[in-house]
Amino acid sequence: MAAPLDDDIESNNQDFYSLLNVRKEATAEELKASYRRLCMLYHPDKHRDPELKRQAEQLFNQVHQAYEVLSDAHSRAIYDIFGKKGLEVEGWEVVERKRTPAEIREEYERLQREREERRLQQRTNPKGTISVGVDATDLFDRYDEDFEEMPGGGFPHIEINKMHISQSIEAPLTNSDTAVLSGSLSTHNGNGGGNINMTVRRVMSAKGWGEVEFGAGDILGPLIGLKVFRNVTPRCFMTAQCGLQFSPRGLRPSCSLMTARHLDQNTMGYLQWRWGPNSAMTTSLVRDTKSSHFTLALQLGVPHSYLMMSYQYKFQDEDQTKVKGSVKTGWFGTVVEYGAERKISRHSILSATVSIGVPQGVTLKIKLARANQTYLFPVHLTDQLLPSAVFYATVGPLLVYMAVHRLIVIPYTQAQKEQELELQRKSSATDIAKKKQEAESAVSTRMLKHSSLLCLIILNAWYGTFVSDTSQKQEKAKVIDVTVPLQCLVKDSKLILTEASKSGLPGFYDPCVGEEKSLKLLYQFRGVLHQVISADKESLRIPKQSHRIESES
Repeated sequence: MAAPLDDDIESNNQDFYSLLNVRKEATAEELKASYRRLCMLYHPDKHRDPELKRQAEQLFNQVHQAYEVLSDAHSRAIYDIFGKKGLEVEGWEVVERKRTPAEIREEYERLQREREERRLQQRTNPKGTISVGVDATDLFDRYDEDFEEMPGGGFPHIEINKMHISQSIEAPLTNSDTAVLSGSLSTHNGNGGGNINMTVRRVMSAKGWGEVEFGAGDILGPLIGLKVFRNVTPRCFMTAQCGLQFSPRGLRPSCSLMTARHLDQNTMGYLQWRWGPNSAMTTSLVRDTKSSHFTLALQLGVPHSYLMMSYQYKFQDEDQTKVKGSVKTGWFGTVVEYGAERKISRHSILSATVSIGVPQGVTLKIKLARANQTYLFPVHLTDQLLPSAVFYATVGPLLVYMAVHRLIVIPYTQAQKEQELELQRKSSATDIAKKKQEAESAVSTRMLKHSSLLCLIILNAWYGTFVSDTSQKQEKAKVIDVTVPLQCLVKDSKLILTEASKSGLPGFYDPCVGEEKSLKLLYQFRGVLHQVISADKESLRIPKQSHRIESES
């Protein structure tokens, strides 16, 4: 190919359909009728003044270019897929004249697949987790006699007793092969270790994949593993895994088998068998809907057997708020957990969970997920079941979140939105200036003389964002006068606008990028005043009896 395919195929800002004021499904006859009418309005020979003639010629050429593209089936198909940029490149297979529109779309899909392959070669998809464990038991489990003997004993001792860091990156080798490199470091009460793993995954078909894993660490020793996934039926899949650990105590083989089945549209059933150091049989039921998530699991094994049930309610709000609760009981004791989760920015989710257990005590777990990075902060408050610890673990994070959200998060997100809108306006400044010049050209040519003989006369037309009736200055700064351009589009005492942004019409431009716009119209039909307000992408047909302004008696 002579020209490379850009990362993003963008259509030109000037919409040919809006320029001709026709639907995207317009027939050849509709295109021809609109083209002829606009050519009569904008023909340069109607003007003797050199400046007006130059401006009319510019508008005439734009209309001619739009019709030339849309009237040809091949060019129209390319324009519908690629936009104007697809018509300007050379050497693409898609511009071959013998191909049908369907073949052009197939060629585009092929080029898109090639582009995705190039993107795969550059993608690493990093993922990471950082966990910092805090021991704050001295806040509640204090022994006064011990503190009196220690210097500075009046202050509770809070320390970080454990930490875990893990990171992984992906490296696509081919379109079906991917290599994953991962590593982790852990420390607990002064003792630590780490490991590194290398996994090669191959997608064998649309129904399954397999991967081979190699690992090494300073505690458990080298590891070799194999994992296979397979879709057995459209409603059932299976995963098998086996591994061999070369530990200082000898070889430690392990294997597991898991099968899952869709019980209905929102419910999954799982059955898992594990053999090795922690042999167990687990069955679980998971139901996930738009408003809730429910899990029920039962495990029988050595050394752990338990019964677990959890429920999560999803609020249908912009911040994707969720509240959750769970209970888990087994040979190790009983644990009750409850918490909440909320989206605090575009890429960040914050959650807090209180865990109350016997004999574990009370623990507050704070989790921050940002993009592919996860940060965990488990804070162990007490080894006993103290009401004060439960109270502060519940109320404390809630008060801190409300203060931070009001004082930091809300101002930050508002500033970000304003900054993005300002950047969008600056990037569109050149196009807006050009469209404004074209609009002024359309108005200055005065191609249509107002006459009282016309049944439909546009008296006033404003396009933009109308803030309020009282803020006159702000309203004028965000609207433009489109009276003459709209009068030019009147045909046979009718004005018909299609379902497209009106900023693409001749003589129009976008006066307020990124904001909602409307068209405010005051017109006269057979001597009677009419008024209407139409949304930017709403079709409009006048005159209408419902637009009539009732005269005061």
